[in-house]
Amino acid sequence: MHKSFDIFFVSSNSHKYKEAKNILNSFGIKLGFLKLSLEEIQSNSLKEIAEKKALDAFSKCKKPIIIEDDGLFIDSLNGFPGPYSSYVFKTIGNKGILKLVTTKRKAKFVSIITYCDKKILESFDAKLDGTISKIQKGKGWGYDPIFIPKNSKKTFAEIKCKNELSHRFKALRKFSNWYLHKLESNDQ
Repeated sequence: MHKSFDIFFVSSNSHKYKEAKNILNSFGIKLGFLKLSLEEIQSNSLKEIAEKKALDAFSKCKKPIIIEDDGLFIDSLNGFPGPYSSYVFKTIGNKGILKLVTTKRKAKFVSIITYCDKKILESFDAKLDGTISKIQKGKGWGYDPIFIPKNSKKTFAEIKCKNELSHRFKALRKFSNWYLHKLESNDQ
C-alpha cells in the first residue's frame, strides 16, 4: 500500500529523520524520508548551509522537502564546533570535545529547519542553552551523551522526553505553525 506524505525530510542521518517524524506526527504532518547525500558548503552560517542543502535536495527530488542543519556551539571554544559539528563529531567525537572543554562548560544547540518547494525557500531556527557534561552519560547518538539542557541535571541521552524540549523540536514547532497556516490559507 502506498503511503502519502505531506513533505519529505532529506538527510543522510536516519536518527534526525526519526526525531523529526515523531515531532511532526504530533502536529499532524506526515513526513517521508529521502536518504540523499547533499552538497554541504563550508560556511560559518548554519542558515546559509541549510538553504543551499534544501535547494540541492529539491533539485534532486522535485517534491516539497525540509532539511535540518544544526550545531553545538561551546562558549569557551568561541562557538566551536558550530556549523562544523558533524565533521568534528566524526573526527574527534565526544571524547575529543570533553578533552577540549575544561572549566567553562556553557553551550547551546542551534537547529535550522529549511523548507523548499517550487516557489518557497523558508527557514526556521531555534536554540537551546545548556552545558557540556564532564563525562559521557547515557546512550544516545551524536552529542546527546554530553549535552545537558538548561534546568536539567541529565544529558539529552538520559532524558526520555528529549523530543518535547530539544532545539530540533522548537524549530520544527515553528515550521509546523507556518506550514499548517500556509495549508489553511491555500484551502480558502
